[in-house]
Amino acid sequence: MTGSTWRIATEALFAYKLRAFLSTIGVAIGSMAIVLVVTAGLSGGRYVVAQIEGVGANLVYAQHIGMRERNAIGDELTMADLDTVRTAIPGVVDVAGTRDLPMTIVSNGVERTVALVGVTDGFERIRRPVVVRGRYFDSDEVAAGAKVCLVTPELAAELFPGVDPVGIVARVGDLRLTIVGVFKERVSTFGASEIQRESVLVPFHLMKRFTGSEFVKVIYAQAATPRAVPAVTRDVGDVLSNRHRKGARYQVENLSGLLTAADNISRALTLTLVVVAVIALVVSGIGIMNVMLVTVTERTREIGVRKTAGATRATILAQFLIEAGIISGSGAIAGLILAIALLVVVRSFLPEGLTLPISGWSVITALAASSSVGIVFGYLPAKRAADLQPVEALRYE
Repeated sequence: MTGSTWRIATEALFAYKLRAFLSTIGVAIGSMAIVLVVTAGLSGGRYVVAQIEGVGANLVYAQHIGMRERNAIGDELTMADLDTVRTAIPGVVDVAGTRDLPMTIVSNGVERTVALVGVTDGFERIRRPVVVRGRYFDSDEVAAGAKVCLVTPELAAELFPGVDPVGIVARVGDLRLTIVGVFKERVSTFGASEIQRESVLVPFHLMKRFTGSEFVKVIYAQAATPRAVPAVTRDVGDVLSNRHRKGARYQVENLSGLLTAADNISRALTLTLVVVAVIALVVSGIGIMNVMLVTVTERTREIGVRKTAGATRATILAQFLIEAGIISGSGAIAGLILAIALLVVVRSFLPEGLTLPISGWSVITALAASSSVGIVFGYLPAKRAADLQPVEALRYE
């Protein structure tokens, strides 16, 4: 009886091919939408998080703040503070310091105002700048405060259009510095960090030639793990407070709050898109229900004949549920195939750093939700067919 029911349900669908096909398309669109929106939400969230982490992994940063008239020389951060943060806090694996100030650079008679940034040894490891041409400072140059520098691509293009700037000597302030490389931020901070659009990077000890002192403006501390970031943030604040006078104020922050906010936004966006996709599935389910109701009406006499021949109520119910299930199941599989094919095609056009990983959970969710749509919305028409009385069904014209 079960095999016969499946055969009859399948034959009925082939008898109404166009109607079944249109219903399947609706489910396929809903199934495809679930996979695509979940993938887009997850990928977007991961991309944003990766961009934030690109500024520096597990990063804690500190700087002196306060009203200028109340500041004292002893409030400024120093290399000694940097060394203490490195040695006194167990969760810190690396440290770096920077100081920036406006300066002028002159080359070939062209003068521009730039952001001069002095960096300590750990800057490259923590902030991970990308050297697009030439090289970064070596350890000896950083330790000795050698007269070398790196420039941003934007500054190189303005000062040396069409020329490789590596090896050129430029006058920065009163010093003549050799350009050893061209660099850029791994992830653009749009001027929110010490690196500006037109910046010159120099060894930190060289800053004393410009300022007469070696105070540090920003201290970066890299925690060993993401879980250690809150503790390191607290400990850096305690170390700086203990090493300076009571009235000194220091801002110590990390990127955890920003990462959490980005993750929450990603989750909210994904949930919103999934709700939209589910609505599309519900609409397709209503379409299946309407089609099945029309089908039951058109096949009333057939149902009466089957019941007269001995078909039970359960058999008729199963027959129409099988029809609805085949429609929704076929649509679910078709939607998954279309979604995966579309994602494979789109991947080849994505910018570097952005991927579209297909979530296994999105595939399972789409398959389960889309397949169940036919059963849920097909139950009412199937029940109506099963409840028909044989005598009244045979009389139906």
